[in-house]
Amino acid sequence: MVLAKRIALGVVGTAAAGLAYSAGYEVRSYRLRRFDVPVLPRGSRPLRILHLSDLHITPGQRRKVEWVRGLAALEPDVVVNTGDNMAHVDAVPTAVEAMEPLLDRPGVFVFGSNDYFAPRPKNPARYLLPLDWIRRDNQRDQADAIDLPWKDLRSELVAAGWLDLSNTRATLDVDARRLSFAGVDDPHLNRDRLAEVAGPADHDADVTIGVMHAPYLRVLDAFRNDGYRLLLAGHTHGGQLCIPGVGAVVTNCDLEPRRAKGLSRHPAIGGPEAAWMHVSAGLGTSPYAPVRFACPPEATLLTLVAEG
Repeated sequence: MVLAKRIALGVVGTAAAGLAYSAGYEVRSYRLRRFDVPVLPRGSRPLRILHLSDLHITPGQRRKVEWVRGLAALEPDVVVNTGDNMAHVDAVPTAVEAMEPLLDRPGVFVFGSNDYFAPRPKNPARYLLPLDWIRRDNQRDQADAIDLPWKDLRSELVAAGWLDLSNTRATLDVDARRLSFAGVDDPHLNRDRLAEVAGPADHDADVTIGVMHAPYLRVLDAFRNDGYRLLLAGHTHGGQLCIPGVGAVVTNCDLEPRRAKGLSRHPAIGGPEAAWMHVSAGLGTSPYAPVRFACPPEATLLTLVAEG
Protein backbone atom coordinates (compact mmCIF):
# COMPACT_ATOMS: atom_id res chain seq x y z
CA MET A 1 0.00 0.00 0.00
CA VAL A 2 2.81 2.42 0.89
CA LEU A 3 4.63 1.57 -2.35
CA ALA A 4 1.45 2.13 -4.38
CA LYS A 5 0.95 5.54 -2.78
CA ARG A 6 4.54 6.49 -3.53
CA ILE A 7 4.15 5.45 -7.17
CA ALA A 8 0.89 7.39 -7.45
CA LEU A 9 2.47 10.48 -5.90
CA GLY A 10 5.43 10.13 -8.27
CA VAL A 11 3.15 9.97 -11.30
CA VAL A 12 1.16 12.98 -10.12
CA GLY A 13 4.36 14.90 -9.39
CA THR A 14 5.83 14.08 -12.80
CA ALA A 15 2.62 15.13 -14.53
CA ALA A 16 2.51 18.39 -12.58
CA ALA A 17 6.13 19.12 -13.43
CA GLY A 18 5.48 18.41 -17.11
CA LEU A 19 2.46 20.70 -17.13
CA ALA A 20 4.40 23.48 -15.40
CA TYR A 21 7.23 23.13 -17.95
CA SER A 22 4.95 23.07 -20.99
CA ALA A 23 2.73 25.95 -19.83
CA GLY A 24 5.39 28.06 -18.14
CA TYR A 25 8.35 27.67 -20.46
CA GLU A 26 7.96 25.71 -23.68
CA VAL A 27 4.84 27.48 -24.91
CA ARG A 28 6.87 30.74 -24.97
CA SER A 29 10.21 29.30 -26.13
CA TYR A 30 9.93 30.57 -29.70
CA ARG A 31 12.26 29.00 -32.24
CA LEU A 32 13.35 29.74 -35.78
CA ARG A 33 13.65 26.66 -37.98
CA ARG A 34 15.65 26.68 -41.20
CA PHE A 35 15.38 24.38 -44.22
CA ASP A 36 16.87 24.41 -47.70
CA VAL A 37 14.36 23.36 -50.36
CA PRO A 38 15.64 22.40 -53.84
CA VAL A 39 12.83 23.68 -56.06
CA LEU A 40 14.38 26.46 -58.17
CA PRO A 41 15.68 25.97 -61.73
CA ARG A 42 19.29 24.89 -62.07
CA GLY A 43 21.69 27.78 -61.74
CA SER A 44 19.27 29.93 -59.71
CA ARG A 45 20.46 31.97 -56.76
CA PRO A 46 18.66 31.29 -53.44
CA LEU A 47 15.35 32.88 -52.51
CA ARG A 48 14.13 33.06 -48.90
CA ILE A 49 10.56 32.52 -47.70
CA LEU A 50 9.53 33.24 -44.12
CA HIS A 51 6.66 30.91 -43.21
CA LEU A 52 4.43 32.16 -40.37
CA SER A 53 1.44 30.28 -39.02
CA ASP A 54 -0.93 29.92 -36.08
CA LEU A 55 0.03 32.99 -34.08
CA HIS A 56 -3.25 32.81 -32.12
CA ILE A 57 -2.57 36.35 -30.94
CA THR A 58 -4.42 37.87 -27.98
CA PRO A 59 -3.95 41.42 -26.64
CA GLY A 60 -1.11 41.62 -24.18
CA GLN A 61 1.10 38.89 -25.62
CA ARG A 62 4.08 41.22 -25.70
CA ARG A 63 6.78 38.57 -25.80
CA LYS A 64 5.26 36.93 -28.88
CA VAL A 65 4.70 40.29 -30.58
CA GLU A 66 8.31 41.37 -30.11
CA TRP A 67 9.67 38.01 -31.22
CA VAL A 68 7.64 38.07 -34.45
CA ARG A 69 8.64 41.68 -35.09
CA GLY A 70 12.27 40.64 -34.76
CA LEU A 71 11.92 38.25 -37.70
CA ALA A 72 12.15 41.24 -40.03
CA ALA A 73 15.91 41.20 -39.37
CA LEU A 74 16.07 38.02 -41.48
CA GLU A 75 15.17 40.15 -44.52
CA PRO A 76 13.12 37.43 -46.23
CA ASP A 77 12.30 37.85 -49.91
CA VAL A 78 8.69 36.75 -49.32
CA VAL A 79 6.43 36.14 -46.31
CA VAL A 80 3.80 33.37 -46.42
CA ASN A 81 1.20 33.41 -43.63
CA THR A 82 -0.95 30.28 -43.39
CA GLY A 83 -3.58 31.56 -40.99
CA ASP A 84 -5.00 31.32 -37.48
CA ASN A 85 -3.60 34.73 -36.59
CA MET A 86 -6.14 35.67 -33.91
CA ALA A 87 -7.60 34.24 -30.72
CA HIS A 88 -9.56 37.23 -29.41
CA VAL A 89 -12.15 39.69 -30.72
CA ASP A 90 -9.78 42.60 -30.02
CA ALA A 91 -6.69 40.96 -31.53
CA VAL A 92 -6.45 42.75 -34.90
CA PRO A 93 -4.28 45.68 -33.68
CA THR A 94 -1.95 43.28 -31.85
CA ALA A 95 -1.65 40.95 -34.83
CA VAL A 96 -0.90 43.86 -37.15
CA GLU A 97 1.65 45.23 -34.69
CA ALA A 98 3.41 41.86 -34.62
CA MET A 99 3.61 41.61 -38.41
CA GLU A 100 4.08 45.33 -39.13
CA PRO A 101 7.87 45.22 -39.83
CA LEU A 102 7.25 42.33 -42.25
CA LEU A 103 4.48 44.08 -44.15
CA ASP A 104 7.08 46.00 -46.16
CA ARG A 105 8.06 42.66 -47.70
CA PRO A 106 6.09 40.93 -50.48
CA GLY A 107 3.63 38.54 -48.85
CA VAL A 108 0.69 36.22 -49.32
CA PHE A 109 -1.80 34.77 -46.85
CA VAL A 110 -4.77 32.50 -46.26
CA PHE A 111 -6.99 32.35 -43.19
CA GLY A 112 -7.81 29.53 -40.80
CA SER A 113 -10.76 28.80 -38.53
CA ASN A 114 -9.33 30.92 -35.72
CA ASP A 115 -9.33 33.96 -37.96
CA TYR A 116 -13.07 33.54 -38.49
CA PHE A 117 -14.35 32.31 -35.11
CA ALA A 118 -13.27 32.95 -31.53
CA PRO A 119 -11.88 29.94 -29.66
CA ARG A 120 -14.04 28.15 -27.11
CA PRO A 121 -13.22 25.85 -24.20
CA LYS A 122 -12.99 22.26 -25.42
CA ASN A 123 -11.97 18.94 -23.92
CA PRO A 124 -8.46 18.25 -25.28
CA ALA A 125 -9.30 14.56 -25.42
CA ARG A 126 -11.69 15.28 -28.32
CA TYR A 127 -8.69 15.44 -30.65
CA LEU A 128 -8.18 11.72 -30.08
CA LEU A 129 -11.63 11.01 -31.56
CA PRO A 130 -12.14 10.04 -35.23
CA LEU A 131 -11.71 13.00 -37.57
CA ASP A 132 -15.30 12.88 -38.82
CA TRP A 133 -16.53 13.33 -35.23
CA ILE A 134 -14.23 16.29 -34.71
CA ARG A 135 -15.43 17.98 -37.89
CA ARG A 136 -19.08 17.47 -36.97
CA ASP A 137 -18.33 19.07 -33.59
CA ASN A 138 -16.70 21.99 -35.39
CA GLN A 139 -19.78 22.50 -37.54
CA ARG A 140 -22.02 22.52 -34.48
CA ASP A 141 -19.66 24.96 -32.77
CA GLN A 142 -19.89 27.40 -35.68
CA ALA A 143 -23.65 27.69 -35.27
CA ASP A 144 -23.27 29.84 -32.15
CA ALA A 145 -19.62 30.88 -32.42
CA ILE A 146 -18.46 34.44 -31.89
CA ASP A 147 -17.28 35.97 -35.16
CA LEU A 148 -13.81 37.47 -35.22
CA PRO A 149 -13.04 40.68 -37.18
CA TRP A 150 -11.26 38.83 -39.98
CA LYS A 151 -12.35 41.40 -42.56
CA ASP A 152 -10.47 44.09 -40.63
CA LEU A 153 -7.34 41.96 -40.55
CA ARG A 154 -7.70 41.16 -44.24
CA SER A 155 -8.01 44.86 -45.04
CA GLU A 156 -4.83 45.64 -43.13
CA LEU A 157 -2.83 42.92 -44.90
CA VAL A 158 -4.17 43.76 -48.36
CA ALA A 159 -3.55 47.49 -47.81
CA ALA A 160 0.09 46.61 -47.09
CA GLY A 161 0.31 44.83 -50.44
CA TRP A 162 -0.03 41.22 -49.34
CA LEU A 163 -2.10 38.94 -51.58
CA ASP A 164 -5.13 37.08 -50.25
CA LEU A 165 -4.89 33.57 -51.73
CA SER A 166 -8.27 32.33 -50.50
CA ASN A 167 -9.53 30.15 -53.37
CA THR A 168 -7.51 32.00 -55.97
CA ARG A 169 -4.28 32.01 -57.98
CA ALA A 170 -1.79 34.87 -58.12
CA THR A 171 1.79 35.72 -59.04
CA LEU A 172 4.51 37.77 -57.39
CA ASP A 173 7.60 39.16 -59.07
CA VAL A 174 10.39 39.04 -56.48
CA ASP A 175 14.08 39.68 -57.08
CA ALA A 176 13.62 39.27 -60.85
CA ARG A 177 11.91 35.89 -60.30
CA ARG A 178 8.27 34.99 -60.83
CA LEU A 179 6.51 33.09 -58.06
CA SER A 180 3.21 31.48 -58.99
CA PHE A 181 0.78 30.72 -56.15
CA ALA A 182 -2.50 28.90 -55.69
CA GLY A 183 -4.33 28.99 -52.37
CA VAL A 184 -7.52 27.81 -50.74
CA ASP A 185 -9.65 28.99 -47.85
CA ASP A 186 -9.59 26.80 -44.74
CA PRO A 187 -10.13 23.11 -45.60
CA HIS A 188 -10.86 22.35 -41.93
CA LEU A 189 -14.06 24.38 -42.26
CA ASN A 190 -14.78 23.00 -45.74
CA ARG A 191 -14.24 26.47 -47.19
CA ASP A 192 -11.75 25.27 -49.81
CA ARG A 193 -12.96 25.55 -53.41
CA LEU A 194 -10.47 23.51 -55.36
CA ALA A 195 -12.42 23.83 -58.60
CA GLU A 196 -11.71 27.56 -58.57
CA VAL A 197 -7.92 27.05 -58.59
CA ALA A 198 -7.73 23.80 -60.54
CA GLY A 199 -5.50 23.49 -63.57
CA PRO A 200 -1.84 23.03 -64.41
CA ALA A 201 0.62 25.16 -62.47
CA ASP A 202 2.47 27.86 -64.36
CA HIS A 203 5.60 26.01 -65.38
CA ASP A 204 7.11 29.16 -66.83
CA ALA A 205 7.36 30.53 -63.28
CA ASP A 206 10.58 30.12 -61.33
CA VAL A 207 8.69 28.32 -58.57
CA THR A 208 5.07 27.20 -58.04
CA ILE A 209 3.63 27.16 -54.51
CA GLY A 210 0.35 25.80 -53.11
CA VAL A 211 -0.85 27.46 -49.89
CA MET A 212 -3.47 26.29 -47.37
CA HIS A 213 -4.15 26.50 -43.65
CA ALA A 214 -4.99 22.88 -42.85
CA PRO A 215 -2.98 20.22 -44.76
CA TYR A 216 -5.82 17.93 -45.76
CA LEU A 217 -4.80 15.24 -48.22
CA ARG A 218 -7.43 16.21 -50.81
CA VAL A 219 -5.85 19.66 -51.10
CA LEU A 220 -2.26 18.43 -51.00
CA ASP A 221 -3.05 15.82 -53.67
CA ALA A 222 -4.82 18.36 -55.91
CA PHE A 223 -1.96 20.86 -55.78
CA ARG A 224 0.68 18.21 -56.29
CA ASN A 225 -1.26 16.70 -59.24
CA ASP A 226 -1.49 20.15 -60.83
CA GLY A 227 2.29 20.43 -60.65
CA TYR A 228 2.95 22.72 -57.68
CA ARG A 229 6.47 22.11 -56.45
CA LEU A 230 6.18 23.49 -52.89
CA LEU A 231 3.20 23.14 -50.53
CA LEU A 232 2.87 25.25 -47.38
CA ALA A 233 0.44 24.73 -44.47
CA GLY A 234 -0.02 25.14 -40.73
CA HIS A 235 -2.94 24.13 -38.46
CA THR A 236 -1.43 21.03 -36.83
CA HIS A 237 0.61 22.85 -34.12
CA GLY A 238 3.08 20.06 -34.83
CA GLY A 239 0.92 17.84 -32.62
CA GLN A 240 1.26 20.38 -29.75
CA LEU A 241 1.59 17.67 -27.09
CA CYS A 242 4.17 15.26 -28.45
CA ILE A 243 5.93 12.20 -27.12
CA PRO A 244 9.69 12.74 -26.85
CA GLY A 245 11.49 10.54 -29.33
CA VAL A 246 8.21 9.63 -31.03
CA GLY A 247 6.61 12.90 -32.13
CA ALA A 248 3.03 13.90 -32.78
CA VAL A 249 0.10 11.70 -31.86
CA VAL A 250 -2.59 13.70 -33.68
CA THR A 251 -2.71 16.33 -36.44
CA ASN A 252 -6.37 17.51 -36.28
CA CYS A 253 -6.69 16.58 -39.97
CA ASP A 254 -6.08 13.51 -42.12
CA LEU A 255 -2.34 14.09 -42.54
CA GLU A 256 -0.36 11.33 -40.86
CA PRO A 257 1.29 12.34 -37.56
CA ARG A 258 4.86 11.72 -38.74
CA ARG A 259 4.48 14.68 -41.14
CA ALA A 260 2.78 16.96 -38.58
CA LYS A 261 5.59 19.50 -38.86
CA GLY A 262 8.73 20.19 -40.82
CA LEU A 263 9.84 19.48 -44.37
CA SER A 264 8.83 16.31 -46.20
CA ARG A 265 7.77 15.08 -49.62
CA HIS A 266 4.23 14.70 -50.91
CA PRO A 267 3.25 12.07 -51.64
CA ALA A 268 5.26 10.71 -48.75
CA ILE A 269 6.67 7.86 -50.84
CA GLY A 270 8.74 10.49 -52.66
CA GLY A 271 9.95 10.11 -56.22
CA PRO A 272 11.04 12.70 -58.79
CA GLU A 273 7.51 14.09 -59.23
CA ALA A 274 6.77 14.49 -55.52
CA ALA A 275 6.28 18.02 -54.21
CA TRP A 276 8.13 19.41 -51.24
CA MET A 277 5.82 20.17 -48.31
CA HIS A 278 6.44 22.28 -45.23
CA VAL A 279 3.99 22.17 -42.32
CA SER A 280 4.62 24.80 -39.64
CA ALA A 281 4.17 23.86 -36.01
CA GLY A 282 3.06 27.46 -35.51
CA LEU A 283 3.68 30.05 -32.84
CA GLY A 284 0.63 29.85 -30.59
CA THR A 285 -2.12 27.80 -29.01
CA SER A 286 -5.73 28.24 -28.07
CA PRO A 287 -5.97 30.43 -24.95
CA TYR A 288 -7.93 27.56 -23.41
CA ALA A 289 -5.06 25.09 -23.90
CA PRO A 290 -1.91 27.22 -23.48
CA VAL A 291 0.53 24.30 -23.32
CA ARG A 292 3.07 22.67 -25.60
CA PHE A 293 5.22 19.66 -24.86
CA ALA A 294 8.18 18.42 -26.94
CA CYS A 295 6.95 20.76 -29.67
CA PRO A 296 8.14 24.37 -29.21
CA PRO A 297 6.42 27.21 -31.08
CA GLU A 298 8.19 28.12 -34.28
CA ALA A 299 8.49 30.12 -37.46
CA THR A 300 10.52 28.85 -40.40
CA LEU A 301 12.93 30.37 -42.89
CA LEU A 302 12.80 28.32 -46.06
CA THR A 303 15.72 28.95 -48.38
CA LEU A 304 14.73 27.89 -51.88
CA VAL A 305 17.77 26.66 -53.77
CA ALA A 306 18.43 25.22 -57.22
CA GLU A 307 17.53 21.62 -57.94
CA GLY A 308 20.38 19.19 -58.19
